[in-house]
Amino acid sequence: MTQGTVMGPVDYLMVRFPGNKFSGKIAPELSRLEKEGIIRVIDLVFIIRDENGKLAIFEPAHVGGEAGAAFNELSKNTREWFSEGDIEAIAATLPKNSSAALLLFENVWAIQFKEALLDADAELIDMGRIPPDTIQKVEKAIMAGGGA
Repeated sequence: MTQGTVMGPVDYLMVRFPGNKFSGKIAPELSRLEKEGIIRVIDLVFIIRDENGKLAIFEPAHVGGEAGAAFNELSKNTREWFSEGDIEAIAATLPKNSSAALLLFENVWAIQFKEALLDADAELIDMGRIPPDTIQKVEKAIMAGGGA
């Protein structure tokens, strides 16, 4: 754990790669975010469903080729937080001939803010995340010159 026993908020992402076009291109950015103390990758799982529907699930340490080399550094610090049931439920939604990365990460940047809230006797009432489709709509509106 980072900075004693206080953890920052923990988020997960599932990203899909249609046509099984998975590569290691996201690893350098994840590594940069970790090195800069913005996030800490807690767990990372890869899921591949071939064109016949056969499923393969594996950890970053078992990825081969260029992608494997790119994820090798990240895999040294991951722990198995995702349960087999979590992974199987997500894998069930994966279409044929596609792959996915399932990422769990701690928002390390928020630890000092959380400590300040605790020191101020603040109580967390709620927290959430704006859905990806809503963010995409806003991004499109901004790109079209419409603002948010």
